[in-house]
Amino acid sequence: MFSFEKSIGAVIFRLENDQPVFLLLHYPSGHWDFPKGHQEKGENDEQTLKREVMEETGITDEKILSDSKKQIRYFYQAKGNEKVKRIKQGAGLQIFKRVIYYAAETKTKEVRISFEHIGYKWFGYEEALKRITFKNSKEVIKFFKPLIDEKLEKESDEG
Repeated sequence: MFSFEKSIGAVIFRLENDQPVFLLLHYPSGHWDFPKGHQEKGENDEQTLKREVMEETGITDEKILSDSKKQIRYFYQAKGNEKVKRIKQGAGLQIFKRVIYYAAETKTKEVRISFEHIGYKWFGYEEALKRITFKNSKEVIKFFKPLIDEKLEKESDEG
């Protein structure tokens, strides 16, 4: 049985020495990725983003950059605790996931990670690209980088 799921993710960035740095979370399986999570019934994308970012990082001051979004899709097989939980719920063990990402700026530097993660780090763009584990997540940051640069350039012209 297949399960189809929708998650919302955030490419969180802040300025450090007038350059964007990006928040990546370190997951127990070893990969590095952006904060993301399941959209709960009745939530819109912004509500899910704010809830997930707060739960996974403790950040509450994020501002979504624009209406721009990047969608990725992937398929995976549930394992470990997730597999046990899904069996109890009668949910499928083969998951087709759709994740919609938004870019969001924060002023917060200190992050409080959730039990779902083993660490975090702020990276400059090039280093983030190297550290991100999955190709589709690399495409997400590549999509948002020009939009972030455009925003920062506009603000610097106004400032």
